[in-house]
Amino acid sequence: MERIVIFKRTTKKEGVIKLRFRLRDGRNIDLYHKSDIEADLKSLEKFTLKGTVKPKVTVYDKNLLADISKEIEAMSAAYAEMKDKGVPFSGENFEAMIDKILHPDKYVKNEAQTLLERFGRFIENGYRDGIFGEGRMKHYYVVYHELERFLIINKMDDVTPKDFSADALMDLGLFFRDEYLYVDKWRGLYVNVNTRNTPMERRSMNTVATKMKKIQAFFNELEDKEEIVKSPFRKLGRERKRNVLKEKYDDPVYLKRDEFLKLMRTEVPSSLQETKEAFLLQCAFGCRIADFQALTMAKVAVRDGIPYIHYLPKKTLREQKDEIETPIMRYALDTVLKWQFKFPVLKYVSGKSGYNAKIKQLLRFVGIDRKCTVFDEDLNDNTYKSLWELASSKLCRKTHVDMMNKVQVNQYAAGLHSIGSDAVNRYTRLELRDRFLLMCAAFGQPEYKVNSNLEIVEDNKL
Repeated sequence: MERIVIFKRTTKKEGVIKLRFRLRDGRNIDLYHKSDIEADLKSLEKFTLKGTVKPKVTVYDKNLLADISKEIEAMSAAYAEMKDKGVPFSGENFEAMIDKILHPDKYVKNEAQTLLERFGRFIENGYRDGIFGEGRMKHYYVVYHELERFLIINKMDDVTPKDFSADALMDLGLFFRDEYLYVDKWRGLYVNVNTRNTPMERRSMNTVATKMKKIQAFFNELEDKEEIVKSPFRKLGRERKRNVLKEKYDDPVYLKRDEFLKLMRTEVPSSLQETKEAFLLQCAFGCRIADFQALTMAKVAVRDGIPYIHYLPKKTLREQKDEIETPIMRYALDTVLKWQFKFPVLKYVSGKSGYNAKIKQLLRFVGIDRKCTVFDEDLNDNTYKSLWELASSKLCRKTHVDMMNKVQVNQYAAGLHSIGSDAVNRYTRLELRDRFLLMCAAFGQPEYKVNSNLEIVEDNKL
């Protein structure tokens, strides 16, 4: 608990001084505050260092008591706000906080909301109106908190959208890129930030561009609604705008069919067996990791002897109300029946011992080390890494899509479909049986049928 006292440095007995105060909290916090209170030294003698009237004193300056009490309350409130916001405990920051509390008229906002408040409302309304789904809303809130930290660090927390300049926008882009440099100095701002969102190294330009595009979408809406005359993005100039929004993607990384089959046929240590089976199953379904983690046996059904999973994808839940239906191939059925979707390895996806890390170990053990091109932003040149180094749960979806796309090409190349038809470009529109046949062809799996208990049967036993 902090202790606030009047700090007297004079040895005079008479005269008028401006009061100073001192706040201490433990061994590490020692802050001073110079007030505007002018106190007569003889009147001050009737008060304790804590600013209260001394015992047995009945005649004292009531106005002075009120002024001292108000100053001490403001110091206490400022200190509490600094702790809450994680603001460094410097004398400059302390005085600024106290000034805001004692002289709120100097900081009165106009009718417009602050940039951060308006950005928060933009996110809330976007989700409410179905412009974006829950997944994208969460990504927007990550950017919201990064923007909040940028504004606090740069003492711009009261800036309004119309006053946010193009130069400030460029500074924000640099902050997104190198936020990790601020973590140690502004440790208090990161106390409640989970490990995943705490920057530990320089972010890639693609990540920065993605964040800046969210900020751009926000300013575009303000411009469309005539809340601002011109978006700061349009004040950047063509070259600076291109640089701040530029994204560069490497060639997509996925397992080729022979690599997939090699993984399937290779025996692995017991420590990697669960990861192998979970990975191969996710490849069979091609679903995102969040959807894969949420699957249960309740999401398995049978139609015309074909088993399949059905689910609403979380990422597009707000925009897409139709369920995804994906047939279960033969090898996938064995895995489903064995694990019932209860893979312990999926409890943690990230981290040194998480699912993604174990996928890398798995592919490295199997020897899937094909070199893939990766652009190095610091070198401004291509580098080459083994596929296993780039592997994660995202590899499953990319592998599934690639293998399905190639078998569709074979279908229309054989004259079964015309080039550009929906059957080629969007195989999910095919009937369940058609998709089942395509999947079996793509993954080299046999056709089969099951009864309602997921038992493999002959056609005449259904």
